[in-house]
Amino acid sequence: MLPLTLIIGNKNYSSWSLRPWLAMHQMAVPFTEIRLPLDTPEFHAQIERYSPSRRVPALRQGDWVIWESLAICEYVAELFPDRPWYPADPQVRAIARAVSHEMHAGFAKLRTHMPMDVRSRYPGKGRAPGVQADIDRITSLWRECRSTYGSGGEFPFGGFGIADAMYAPVVSRFVTYGVALDPVCQAYADAVWALPSMQAWITDAQQETEVLTHP
Repeated sequence: MLPLTLIIGNKNYSSWSLRPWLAMHQMAVPFTEIRLPLDTPEFHAQIERYSPSRRVPALRQGDWVIWESLAICEYVAELFPDRPWYPADPQVRAIARAVSHEMHAGFAKLRTHMPMDVRSRYPGKGRAPGVQADIDRITSLWRECRSTYGSGGEFPFGGFGIADAMYAPVVSRFVTYGVALDPVCQAYADAVWALPSMQAWITDAQQETEVLTHP
């Protein structure tokens, strides 16, 4: 197998980069990372050679490239089918995929008004119209899946998988903006935050020096 290279943005800000990075790192998939700091001359000079969409993340394998977070996760899952990327049961796996795709396609108000910023703390900020509805939907998903499918571990589907990687940036946002959670959701957020791979990402983010101005 040709080696994998994951091109990412700033670890402090790039929520979409975190998703495949965390999934691959947590599942012990060997890969090399290339970090391009967002909104810099370096980024604009180099991104086209790595990603046809001119966005991060992108996964390269030789001359081949895939440029979207969830597609990257699911491609790598096919390369390493011995890892528990999704639940084994077909129906539960379908639910986990639906939960992952809902994060991928939705929650625009939350993502717009509570952008990921690992280093900072803005308690009470970002509460624009529509944000609470996104928070309520996300936490209801976490509670329902944890209650129905989560008996085998600390996560909504038992063990860590792609669905948790998709929601890891949300956990980071809830920390940054001081979002109060019920005990079930707080326990889940704590479990994601405590993952060794998540802690490694947080440590790297805290050491970055670039500062982006949020819209």
